[in-house]
Amino acid sequence: MKSWAKNPFTVGCDTLSGAGLPCTFTLFLGPRRDPLGSRSLTIFMPKPDFRRVAVILHDLFMVAVAGWLALLVRHGFSPALTQWENLGWLPLVVTVQAPVFWYYGLYRGIWRFASLPDLWNILRSVLFGTLLVGLALWLFDYLAQVPGTLLLYPLFLTMLLGLPRLLYRLWKEHSLRYVLDARAPKRVLVLGAGRAGEMLVRDMHRDGEYLPLGFLDDNPRLHGGKVQNVSVLTTINQLPAQVQQLGIDLVFIAMPSASDAQMQRVVEYCEASGKPFRTLPKPSAQGLSRLSLADLQAVSLEDLLGREKIQLNWDIIEAGLSGKTVMVSGGGGSIGAELCRQIARLRPRALVIFERSEYNLYEVDKSLRQVSPETPLYTCLGDVCDPLSVNHALSKYRPDIIFHAAAYKHVPLLQDQVRSAVYNNILGTRTLAEAAVAHACGAFVMVSTDKAVNPSSVMGATKRCAEIFCQALNTRSDTRFITVRFGNVLGSAGSVVPLFREQIARGGPVTVTHPEITRYFMTIPEACQLILQSASMGHGGEIFVLDMGVPMKINYLAEQLIRLAGKEPGKDIEICYTGLRPGEKLHEELFHIEEEQMSRTRHSKIMLASHRPADWNQLHQTLEALQTACANYDEVQIRAGLQKLVPEFHNVTLH
Repeated sequence: MKSWAKNPFTVGCDTLSGAGLPCTFTLFLGPRRDPLGSRSLTIFMPKPDFRRVAVILHDLFMVAVAGWLALLVRHGFSPALTQWENLGWLPLVVTVQAPVFWYYGLYRGIWRFASLPDLWNILRSVLFGTLLVGLALWLFDYLAQVPGTLLLYPLFLTMLLGLPRLLYRLWKEHSLRYVLDARAPKRVLVLGAGRAGEMLVRDMHRDGEYLPLGFLDDNPRLHGGKVQNVSVLTTINQLPAQVQQLGIDLVFIAMPSASDAQMQRVVEYCEASGKPFRTLPKPSAQGLSRLSLADLQAVSLEDLLGREKIQLNWDIIEAGLSGKTVMVSGGGGSIGAELCRQIARLRPRALVIFERSEYNLYEVDKSLRQVSPETPLYTCLGDVCDPLSVNHALSKYRPDIIFHAAAYKHVPLLQDQVRSAVYNNILGTRTLAEAAVAHACGAFVMVSTDKAVNPSSVMGATKRCAEIFCQALNTRSDTRFITVRFGNVLGSAGSVVPLFREQIARGGPVTVTHPEITRYFMTIPEACQLILQSASMGHGGEIFVLDMGVPMKINYLAEQLIRLAGKEPGKDIEICYTGLRPGEKLHEELFHIEEEQMSRTRHSKIMLASHRPADWNQLHQTLEALQTACANYDEVQIRAGLQKLVPEFHNVTLH
């Protein structure tokens, strides 16, 4: 029953009758509102579990009956056996057998779902109990009074415990299929009693491969109810206990709209249960309408980032790209290739892929022609550092928008490759940006990184220089220059995730630089979607910073990858700490706190870093000096020029 008073301080009670579950008292503070509102206090009070008491009494009674029948049969049904002196051993048998039943979980089983695992528990408890009963009878000098009876006792007890459960199951199911079939369906618990869970259970009923034994859901109003004739049992934090009680084989997570923080919590309970678990994918364009058993998949690291899902305004994004020629530099890389895939779905007039790697260009071209065959696609094998190649591509295809994703990005590697880093990341950006202005390109979107903030690495300093140049050029041209800055991308080339997976596949160890090191993480599709959203919002000169959520500890990332591989951190796969590498920070930043002020935009996941003006003449002179130093391979002058352009760049060693 549910009742709520009308006064400002009300008490409600959800009585979960017949469910064997706690009674829920909810205290509502303030005006009357939904019992799940934020101003409520819920208290769970114990409720007697009469069904379990009945099961215990039944089993103990059957112990006495089995002992009596064994004695009766052994002595040819002699009437003298009904006398107390011949039955005095039975209380001892019951006393010894009861804790054995409890140890093997016989009282935790639900008769309606009784099957082969329950029969195995009965056999184990009966055989072990018989051994203890024989020992107890010998100690109390009863064994001589019941010779041979212990051979019959386990047979009768197994039958008396198993047959009532079988008959009750048959009465409920009207079928022997689930009980005796050697290919019995796998016993499943479903987390989430919403629409997705209901669809999964409906599929299971049709398929026959899985047997849903119950739902777990954190909404107390659902407890005691049924979805597709399957009971909603209790809350998700009771998962390990329910897995043991019901003999569960698999756990299905039917919570596609859960936040990543919620998924982290749910996965922890699944791991604690020790059983395999699968999840439904996150909502796609078609929502939940097509979800089925076939969509179940292993939980991925992307499900555990701890951030809310990103909502985009696809109408604005499509309006900005539809019918336009779009060029992506570095289009064969991790970010560039995903940008190409997403842009191809937005009906551009043409998509131009500019890429230096022949193999990467071949792969992205092949992929796009399969998934978006209707998109006019042009591939250019070229280098952003080659002015002839760049200008030829822009004059031939006349792009309206350029997404500049071509860059070197491996931090430790670039520490000793300063010429290559500067030549590609700074001078290559300058070449492409100036060509965009010369060919009247409408917008130039540069992909940057959080390592450009207070850079401690050569890579970060070069990306900061590229940001400065694009901002300065924006004030001197009709092309809109927009910068998008974000942190690490899961699964991108050279990132830590592929490395960890390789190390796990080899049996470890997994190498982490420091126990306290943290990084911001985002999936490749999320990063690319927010790049497209920022491009649609920018008027020119902005540095958009993507909301990366809460930084994640790298050792947590390593632990989760090990667990998702079905292994135990520290036991199956070791984690060892190697120390920070050259140019690495312990913690990354998204803003230069002293120089940049953060402001919000109309999109909740995109922030704006205030513009830091640069002197164009000084910038131009320094870039020319860098060009000359690169031509002469003068690394001392290159590092000096880098320090001049980015004064906050620290940890620089001048050779």
